[in-house]
Amino acid sequence: MKKELKDLKRALNEMPDDIKEALIAAEVFDLYQARPPYQQNDYLGWIGRAKLPETKKKRLQQMLTELKNGTVYMKMSWKSKEV
Repeated sequence: MKKELKDLKRALNEMPDDIKEALIAAEVFDLYQARPPYQQNDYLGWIGRAKLPETKKKRLQQMLTELKNGTVYMKMSWKSKEV
């Protein structure tokens, strides 16, 4: 049974429009949604906590690259259980 974002015990991070647009433009929105809920939530929180616009841009780019790669999460090796 796949867990939902609502099942997370930590605070949920809302998806800002600019991040959703970036995911769609990079054609990785489906890859983002296929990630476990904790990863989706962690990415949004991590990007949202950036204090400088440059940091936010860098973190967003890292997320997009990791989603395209498919085997990395927060610079750590990751493998989907659905492979």
